[in-house]
Amino acid sequence: MNKLSPEQRARILHLLCEGNSIRATVRLTGASKNTISKLLVTAGQACMAYQDRVLVNLNCERIEVDELWAFVGAKAKNVATAKTARLGDVWTWVAICAESKLVPAWYIGDRDAEAAMTFMDNLAKRLAQRVQLTSDGHRPYLEAVEGAFGADIDYAMLVKIYGPAPEGPQRRYSPAECKGAVKRKIEGNPDPKLVSTSYAERNNGIIRQHCKRYARLTLAFSKKIENHVYAFALHTMYHNFVKISGAHRMTPAMKAGVEKRLWEIEDIVAVVEAWEAAQDAPLSLAAA
Repeated sequence: MNKLSPEQRARILHLLCEGNSIRATVRLTGASKNTISKLLVTAGQACMAYQDRVLVNLNCERIEVDELWAFVGAKAKNVATAKTARLGDVWTWVAICAESKLVPAWYIGDRDAEAAMTFMDNLAKRLAQRVQLTSDGHRPYLEAVEGAFGADIDYAMLVKIYGPAPEGPQRRYSPAECKGAVKRKIEGNPDPKLVSTSYAERNNGIIRQHCKRYARLTLAFSKKIENHVYAFALHTMYHNFVKISGAHRMTPAMKAGVEKRLWEIEDIVAVVEAWEAAQDAPLSLAAA
């Protein structure tokens, strides 16, 4: 990778975190596409390692979870006719703390029972106390939540009822109208007034706005699953530690007690450089 200064790295990462595609970032910074892509991979790996280490023993009280659709390479219906091997549809499982707006856990993969179990196991190990959990009516959650939490959770599903899909040309892009929702108690004693997925769904909109790979009807979709994962890791780092929540006038990490001060994008660059130094240390010792 071409050697970039910390200031150049900060500018590139800031542009990526604010909804710019890689090609748009090339035009805005003058850096090559290959340089930006390699920086994204390095930053994503560093952000994953850092958050895996610090997002533990969280004192969250209410968690909402949801799944967000995207695709890598080609949509599922086009995989068979793609010129090269493609992955197709992928789902991002995301948890958000309703109080602090912190994203403590996420997983990218299929929308099946195995993915649900991996996601819930990751979430459970990060929480310090019993929480109230709300999900949609996706059935794999039932077994996954029971396996990860057992009876030590207050869990409810919010099952939405949809009408028929719209007719005409708008059907392709317009979802079916939501006619209502049913709250279903699954485990423990969840407070019915707090059974909601509103924050999780709002977070889905934030993801599509700030991470270009999730924006609909663009050419900025991921071409590799690894880069898709790294881009989302960078997004969550920015969301948790840098972006100020309008509800609290501080970052989610500050509200959750994970961090005491407001981060700048340069702090993410420092995390990336520290991670790089840690990767190079064994090689330096071996060479000596």
